[in-house]
Amino acid sequence: MSKILVIRFSAIGDVAMTIPVVYAAAEANPEDSFTVLTQTFLMPLFMNRPSNVNVMGVNTKSTEKSFRGFLRYAFILRKYKFDRVLDLHSVIRSRIVSSVFRLGGKPVFRISKGRRERKSLTRRPPKEICPLRPVVARYADVFHAAGFGFNETFVSLYDKNPVDEGVIKTVAGSRKGYWVGMAPFARHKGKIYPAGKMEKVVEQLSKREDMTLFLFGGRGDEGRILSQWEMKYNHTVNTVGRYSLDMELALISRLDVLVSMDSANMHLASLTGTTVISVWGATHPYAGFYGYHQREDLAVQLDLPCRPCSIYGNKPCYRGDWACMNEIQPEQILKKITGYLEGL
Repeated sequence: MSKILVIRFSAIGDVAMTIPVVYAAAEANPEDSFTVLTQTFLMPLFMNRPSNVNVMGVNTKSTEKSFRGFLRYAFILRKYKFDRVLDLHSVIRSRIVSSVFRLGGKPVFRISKGRRERKSLTRRPPKEICPLRPVVARYADVFHAAGFGFNETFVSLYDKNPVDEGVIKTVAGSRKGYWVGMAPFARHKGKIYPAGKMEKVVEQLSKREDMTLFLFGGRGDEGRILSQWEMKYNHTVNTVGRYSLDMELALISRLDVLVSMDSANMHLASLTGTTVISVWGATHPYAGFYGYHQREDLAVQLDLPCRPCSIYGNKPCYRGDWACMNEIQPEQILKKITGYLEGL
């Protein structure tokens, strides 16, 4: 039996994408144990995991924030006597941990991020774009390089442990008609559809008596905007600050569809097997961050020669007009939603 350390610290969407790979590898290799090292606040993501998967947390915002503090933590990890290290992050902190184990004679396997291909994909036009290797596949490559054979068997966090319907009723009430999730925010401007236009989508959907809208977002400004929408429109529920992560995931698992940006919510929904209609601006599904097993035809995006200009959506628009988002009309998103629901 081998003890494997798997490293991925952030961000929430990237950590979520490790789960289909880690769970599938663990189930295919039951004689080995896999320990995921991630940020402490992300540990609850690893619910309903195989018995040979463990999770360890590190807090890089406090006790392990400094170089000395993190290095001390890395050396403490050696007492767990891991046989192999799988670095799915390839950043300074994960390299520190990897180096500590390599000094002890342990093999280290590291993800190839394809930085050169990403740079080519996001350069200014003229350019030809083509899909890069998906991040989930890159994670799997690391496991395969370390000698672990497995197939894509992951379906959902709730595949073997169904959600308690009593919990869903407590969280969301009795079901009536369609349940549609709306997650209109992301970390960077290049991935956010204008709030005023998304509000028009919410307004139109809220007029339907056969539909309940659940709004997802973060605290602060996002929560305030969603609270305003909840007060203005019928059949609309703001979830911000009301549920724990496990309850929120349970609710997402019962949605008919989730409308999301290229954000963590797309990946959380993918973990629950819920279909996502995703809206793309400066980023692009071709960069490899599309939701796990999501339908490509449900992406809303414009065919502009400048797209994609960023992998993470954190670069300023060199055109200055953010056309990739601003020129998407609310009707396009509405059509995608109603078309999908009619096909159920």
